[in-house]
Amino acid sequence: MNPIDAAARNEEEIFRALLVPHRSLGRKGFLIVMAAIGGCSFLTGLFFLSLGAWPVFGFFGLDVLVVYLAFRMNYTAAKAHEEVSVSRIALQIRQVAPSGRTNLHEFNPFWTRFDVARHAEIGITSMRVEGQGKAVTIGSFLNPDDRESFALAFTRALAAAKGR
Repeated sequence: MNPIDAAARNEEEIFRALLVPHRSLGRKGFLIVMAAIGGCSFLTGLFFLSLGAWPVFGFFGLDVLVVYLAFRMNYTAAKAHEEVSVSRIALQIRQVAPSGRTNLHEFNPFWTRFDVARHAEIGITSMRVEGQGKAVTIGSFLNPDDRESFALAFTRALAAAKGR
C-alpha cells in the first residue's frame, strides 16, 4: 500500500456525532403556551381589577414575565452541544457552551478508554472518555435512550479505530 494512501486511510473519519439537548417545545408551541398563560393571567387580573384589588393585576403580569424568562433561559441552555469524531489517529471532543465558548479535547484512540456508569433501573447515568492523564464527561444532557444508542455506536467506533 502506498504510504500516502495509508496516511489518508488513518485520517479518515470512522465516526462523527453531534450531541444536542432535547427540547420538546418548539417556537410555535412556545408562542401558544405564552399566549394561553398571558390570556388567562390578563382575564384573571381584570376580574381582580374590577373588584378594586388593582395591585393583584400587576402580580399576574409579573407571573407571565417569570414564566417567559424561565423559557428563555431554557432555550439559551439548549444552545450547548458536543461534537465527537473518531479516526484511527485522533479522537476529538468539541464541547460548546451556551455562550459559544468552545473546549476541544483530543485523545489518541489507542490509549483511550470509554467508561460508562450504569444504574439498574435508569440505565446509563454518565459517560466518560479517559486517556493520557485526562478525563472528559460527555453526553450529560442526553436522555437515557440517546445515551444508550450513543454509547453503543461510540464503543463500536472506538474498537474500529483500535483495529479490533
